[in-house]
Amino acid sequence: MWGGRFQDGPAAVMREINASIAIDKRLWREDIAASRAHAAMLGRQGILSEADARAIDEGLAEVGLEIGAGNLAEDPSLEDIHMHVEHRLAALIGEPAGRLHTARSRNDQVATDFKLFVRRAIDEAIAGIGALEAVLIDRAEEHAATVMPGFTHLQSGQPVTLGHHLMAYREMLTRDRSRFSEARARMNESPLGSAALAGTGFDIDREATARALGFDRPTANSIDAVSDRDFVVDYLHAAALTSVHLSRLAEEIVLWASQPFGFVRLPDAWSTGSSIMPNKRNPDAAELVRGHSARIIGDHVALLVLLKGLPLAYAKDLQDDKPPLFDAHDLLGLSLAAMAGMIADLEFVPERMRAAAAAGHATATDLADWLVADAGVPFREAHHIAGHAVAAAEDAGKALDQLSLDELRTVDDRIDARVLPRLSVEASVAARRSAGGTAPERVGQAIAAARAAMAAREGQ
Repeated sequence: MWGGRFQDGPAAVMREINASIAIDKRLWREDIAASRAHAAMLGRQGILSEADARAIDEGLAEVGLEIGAGNLAEDPSLEDIHMHVEHRLAALIGEPAGRLHTARSRNDQVATDFKLFVRRAIDEAIAGIGALEAVLIDRAEEHAATVMPGFTHLQSGQPVTLGHHLMAYREMLTRDRSRFSEARARMNESPLGSAALAGTGFDIDREATARALGFDRPTANSIDAVSDRDFVVDYLHAAALTSVHLSRLAEEIVLWASQPFGFVRLPDAWSTGSSIMPNKRNPDAAELVRGHSARIIGDHVALLVLLKGLPLAYAKDLQDDKPPLFDAHDLLGLSLAAMAGMIADLEFVPERMRAAAAAGHATATDLADWLVADAGVPFREAHHIAGHAVAAAEDAGKALDQLSLDELRTVDDRIDARVLPRLSVEASVAARRSAGGTAPERVGQAIAAARAAMAAREGQ
């Protein structure tokens, strides 16, 4: 490729370290698409003859068909997918292939191809998030009134509904989608035509190639265009945070499936056994989703560290920008699909959840709230009284809602019979009717709003 400048070939180790075809061959679709757009523009501008532009376009289409059929002959001496495509094009159409690279550099070519890939990766992530969101909404609707313990510090705090708990993860996914969508909008500028770093003297039409490739506009600065990888960082940031949310949900599945909890039963499709203990049903799918988040976070950090010391414009270090992106893309897609499948197939055990919600005197806050609202007790004093009631229940070996009125009145004589219906876990969740609360009616409203938002997105 640069034989005019160098007389001796590269050392064997140099050839090995310099070649990236084993990794960047995944960009072949994007390279074909960007090259066809570039050639068409050169033809319209009169920089290429009509015959050459047509031959290049038809040849690139044939190269795409060959690679799509699995017929890419990898040659490390050709370094990357971009040179493999051009080399094969030359074998098919001869001399016109050498004119394809007019008015572009591998620097803007790589940046364009990579942007096209990341844009597609974002669309795939948004679709995967949508699929998981739909499953969460369905299961939340199914269990809008199913009582379970709400935890803080992994200690039973107040009763909530399973529907409300699942919809909390839907809120996380909503934010995840917004981060991917914002990243897509921010990155949607075409580097093509920036050439090596300074632009080109040829009379090219960058607006035309940007439109042809679905970009909103060309990039404004050629130096930034060839060296920018913020769009990859944006993707990895969104992917890392999404994977953290998936990991939190996976951790809950692992806990809920354990015998001490028993909140869910794992289906065979999402479990594995033990090589030595025939009684085991292991939540390996959830554990792998939890583990994949570590790699995705590492991919994000790896790219930030790669970029932090690079002066403008392009440097070969940027060849290492693709492994973390490809790794995160693959793991995130797999994790989203696995989580959607698991949530859809999980068998919840409401009776175990309800029993756990009733344990730990989880309606103590309801007693304090009643004292404030119905007996006029200041909240700090009410909190103190409710604490004494919990201690009395523990001394009696009872749940708080099992204490008699007389037992409660020994704690504070302002307590009367009106409080008794308020101390069941069902009454507790029903009372939490504030906006965003766990009351089944509020959960139903949240589900309806979520379905409306999904329908609006699908209608766009």
